[in-house]
Amino acid sequence: MKIVMLGAPGAGKGTQAIMISEKFGLPHISTGDIFRSNIKNGTELGKEAKKYMDEGRLVPDELTVRILLDRVSREDCAGGYVLDGFPRTIPQAEVLTKELSAMGDAIDFALNIDVPDENIVNRMSGRRSCPSCGATYHIQYVPPKKEGICDECGNALILRDDDKPETVLNRLKVYHEQTQPLIDYYNAAGVLRTIDGTRDVDTVFNEICSILED
Repeated sequence: MKIVMLGAPGAGKGTQAIMISEKFGLPHISTGDIFRSNIKNGTELGKEAKKYMDEGRLVPDELTVRILLDRVSREDCAGGYVLDGFPRTIPQAEVLTKELSAMGDAIDFALNIDVPDENIVNRMSGRRSCPSCGATYHIQYVPPKKEGICDECGNALILRDDDKPETVLNRLKVYHEQTQPLIDYYNAAGVLRTIDGTRDVDTVFNEICSILED
């Protein structure tokens, strides 16, 4: 099974991607992770990507797809994979479709975790993280034992800039402009499945499992 995860930032697609990966034994492929891995290991693709990133420019779609295809061509991806964070735009999806088609392959499922913007702003503005050990919490859903203090290391928790309401609203605006059209793209390809992401994590996951197992 080759799966693409869709949904707005904060919709919970990353959490579901990890759960799918563990249950079905599929590699969870985050574009952020493979960029960091290539750069850290000094690969040719990593060096090429780093040039753009060092200049504050976006890595071109063609290079991003090359890095992705390099990862999915490895042996552990022979039975499929879960893509998290790619594609983000129609041009990226078109390049991915073209390259996979050339390999005699295609995306089997595009899972869209659907959550209204208002819910996402509430979810993300409630996040708190520990700058020391990286532990994450939510003031409503996963609160620390002591308010504002990390359970793991005792340091003060922070609200990251990424999770501030004004930042979240801006990220949602970009999502609706650039990424939401992917829903129409994969719907036209006949592989889109939309899941109500406002419910609890396990309920959402159970619905995803029934879709994949069918």
